[in-house]
Amino acid sequence: MLTDQLISIVVVCYRDAGSITELLRRLEITMAEITPNWEVIYVNDDSPDESEAILVDCARNNPRLTVISHSRNFGAQTAFTTGMAQAIGDAVVIMDGDLQDPPEMIADFVRHWMTGNDVVYGIRAERNEGIVRNMGYKIFYRILKRISYVELPIDAGEFSLMDRVVVEAILACPEGDRLIRGLRAYAGFRQVGIPFNRPPRYSGESTQSLLSYLMWAYKSFTSYSLFPLRIITTISFIMTAILFSMIVFYLVLWVIHSQTPEGYMTILISQLLIGTVIMLALGIIGEYLGRMFLEIKARPQPIIRLLVNDQRPTPRSWLGRPFDPLRLERDLAIRGKGRRDET
Repeated sequence: MLTDQLISIVVVCYRDAGSITELLRRLEITMAEITPNWEVIYVNDDSPDESEAILVDCARNNPRLTVISHSRNFGAQTAFTTGMAQAIGDAVVIMDGDLQDPPEMIADFVRHWMTGNDVVYGIRAERNEGIVRNMGYKIFYRILKRISYVELPIDAGEFSLMDRVVVEAILACPEGDRLIRGLRAYAGFRQVGIPFNRPPRYSGESTQSLLSYLMWAYKSFTSYSLFPLRIITTISFIMTAILFSMIVFYLVLWVIHSQTPEGYMTILISQLLIGTVIMLALGIIGEYLGRMFLEIKARPQPIIRLLVNDQRPTPRSWLGRPFDPLRLERDLAIRGKGRRDET
């Protein structure tokens, strides 16, 4: 055994019915060598397949397994938040339900956590996917890291272990349009990455299309970077300089030759260029305004339809709670499971 502290594993499920039994089996084997105290929280994000029926059936015979079903599909990021809010462990592991995040890596996560790291995340060193998609991933992560105002690790997804203090810090963030890997980086604390080879899906096919990947990239850029807005400012300065130069050029020609160049192509091209820049600027600004519009509504996310094997002693809300590290340390001390006290 590596520790006797309670570890929660949060698994997000969408169209992963064929992987549930195998994932639970591998988790049983892995966690038996790590700690006697652990729980699994499976969040069914309104999967259209038979995932819920399989999970409920498994939960009847496994008190360690908590099953939560959303009232509709809220997205993986909200589903991770649901599981993190339900988790009661001293450390929380979050992972996808398609077995592309190997459960066996949790042992390495725990070892690094026990040495004092607050966050241990997986780095996708290799992917069993096409060349074009792999190149797209690499380009995306490097661009995002370069333009983000938060230090985001390269090739790191949601698969990670987080200390309780980090989980509470993330849950205290009030936004509804969430990106867990970004919030995890924003929270800070001591973090370390472990490279691993990401295997293909155990069952079924990916639910992500090219369009969804592009929308995901756009969301990441506008959530953790002001660079798109600064592009608008830069283009505006460039356009102003070009137009000012054209005015000076025409004035000089008028003084020298008493005439300016004739023809409508110059006017047409300049108008099209200005119009394109304006539309681009409005589009980028509109994206930021749209995200503000959604956040201002402050609608409840998520809405829970089903909860089986609730392990929490008292229910709680999971967004926008004040983050009080002193209260957290007192709670851990009372429970007698504070990692720092033991080490």
